[in-house]
Amino acid sequence: MSEKTIVKEELYDSDKIKVLEGLDAVRKRPSMYIGSTDERGLHHLVYEVVDNSIDEAMAGYCDRIYLIIHEDGSVSVEDNGRGVPVSVHPQYGRPGVEIVMTKLHAGGKFDDKSYKVSGGLHGVGVSVVNAISEWMNVEVRRGGKRYTQRYERGKPVTDLEEKGAFEGESGTTVRFKPDHEIFETLEFDYDTLKRRMRELAFLNKGLTITLESRMSGEKDEFLAEGGIVEFVEYLNKGKEPLHSSVIYFNDRMDGIHVEVAMQYLSDSYSMRNVYPFANNIHTVEGGTHLTGFRAGLTNTLKKYAEQNSNAKDIDLTGDDFREGLTAIVNVKLPEPQFEGQTKMKLGNSEVRGIVQSVVADQLLIYLEEHPVEADIVIDKAFMAAKARQAARKAKELTRRKGLLESMDLPGKLADCSNPDPTISELYIVEGDSAGGSAKQGRDRNFQAILPLRGKIINVEKARIDKMLENKEIRSMISALGAGFHDEFDPESIRYHKIIIMTDADVDGAHIRTLLFTFFYRYMKEVIDKGYLYMAQPPLYKVKKGRAERYVYNEREKRDLLEEWGNRGISLQRYKGLGEMNPTELWETTMNPDNRLLAKVTVEDAIEADLLFDVLMGKNVEPRREFIETNAKLATDIDV
Repeated sequence: MSEKTIVKEELYDSDKIKVLEGLDAVRKRPSMYIGSTDERGLHHLVYEVVDNSIDEAMAGYCDRIYLIIHEDGSVSVEDNGRGVPVSVHPQYGRPGVEIVMTKLHAGGKFDDKSYKVSGGLHGVGVSVVNAISEWMNVEVRRGGKRYTQRYERGKPVTDLEEKGAFEGESGTTVRFKPDHEIFETLEFDYDTLKRRMRELAFLNKGLTITLESRMSGEKDEFLAEGGIVEFVEYLNKGKEPLHSSVIYFNDRMDGIHVEVAMQYLSDSYSMRNVYPFANNIHTVEGGTHLTGFRAGLTNTLKKYAEQNSNAKDIDLTGDDFREGLTAIVNVKLPEPQFEGQTKMKLGNSEVRGIVQSVVADQLLIYLEEHPVEADIVIDKAFMAAKARQAARKAKELTRRKGLLESMDLPGKLADCSNPDPTISELYIVEGDSAGGSAKQGRDRNFQAILPLRGKIINVEKARIDKMLENKEIRSMISALGAGFHDEFDPESIRYHKIIIMTDADVDGAHIRTLLFTFFYRYMKEVIDKGYLYMAQPPLYKVKKGRAERYVYNEREKRDLLEEWGNRGISLQRYKGLGEMNPTELWETTMNPDNRLLAKVTVEDAIEADLLFDVLMGKNVEPRREFIETNAKLATDIDV
């Protein structure tokens, strides 16, 4: 072990660990600490442990993390950092590693001498993982020696044991098995972990992260020497860039490090592909760093356009400058103030001005040094502004002047009588035939029906002005009554359940996907608030004698046929919603007591953006690769 390493280790010892409170309530109310006890909460355990290793990497002590899903359902995270302190804590008389693993809000992150920057500043990390794990084993390699300790459901069952001299790298290995008494599922999804590990590698230049599943045999290694530049290149893979190279700049002000990577696309009209990160945490609700980036981008590009363009008669806006932009805004700061336990939004007021200043200074330098690329970006903004002006009149047609006074209110809307949006439901139904059955079968008190004719335009391939020429889209906007895009007001929406009801065939699936794309791109708050659902109509009505049952997929059908036997069975296959009479449609798909609804959610915004682009974008090749890769997963295809 080098002299340099020994000097570093002296900065981080047990006396640097601060304890704020105990672990009492974690097992009783785990959702308060990890969000939920479903699959999302399960994977959150892994992220909490990995975050400790990432903090070591950000502090400059770790360049390798190895994550393994073991055959017994446990997970191990190994790093080559300094190793958790093992000396006796001066206040508690126990080893530092035991304090970290068993005390809530205990760790070196409350002392700015040990960690200048950390993603785990809520301090609930590894001790919470320990509390809701069946068991946890910790191995520390530090000061040329190896130490181990075991815990069960948060309690130490062994003392910290010294295992002798160790000549390899220092570091920590944490292996844990989630508690079956706590979690609804214990099965880790490899692809979910893969996405997060890839993301962390992009955000931490030079850090190697290896992920391995000893259950499935899968293994991946992530290393991004180019950091967030490679992140943008990954997000834009298969798309048509407006300029060949990714724009990158970074700077440090008042102890806050800001780095930005950005690239415009020629074939994209989205304005949502700016992803903000703070200390490796994807702040999906934005915050002061995102606000600062937008202000710096808009002000700088607008000033440059005014000074260097002849088209000064068009007033450019922030939306015009963000159209087709893919960007990563990555800040690292000593004391982040995240809003809420889930860390979805950054609240530090000082960050806004710093990010805005860095973007303004560095982007201006880039524009002046790259006049050709600058002109291309400005020209795209002017094209976006012209399209925005063309869309303004179409927007006026869809803007509500009162409860139901819009001049473009869809005539086919059969509204409900109850004005309370928290009770009201809107069924968006494929076709007039199914719409007719739904209107007759519904409960008129709280269920509204809007039939759509044909397929709406693919908004992923069209600018907003072209999108608003589509009559069906205008009908939806008018019926919902809350505007859309930058004018969308979720508080004004007339229905808190918007249910997409299409046929259970390939065309129905395509229509659902087109509608999902529209809501995700232009009314994403509908999804964020949990207002968007997908109806689940039955595939078959199965009869035997006087008994009849509806089944919703092929597996249910097979199970029922095995249960009933094959004699005297009558099968009715529903090719479309229009084949069901109003009573059947009510009983199977619309009655709240019987129906099955699937809520549309977005677990990973970055992955969702990539998927929408693959499925609905202009480039065919990524879509072909997706189909070839995932064809084996498709089941119950109706040929």
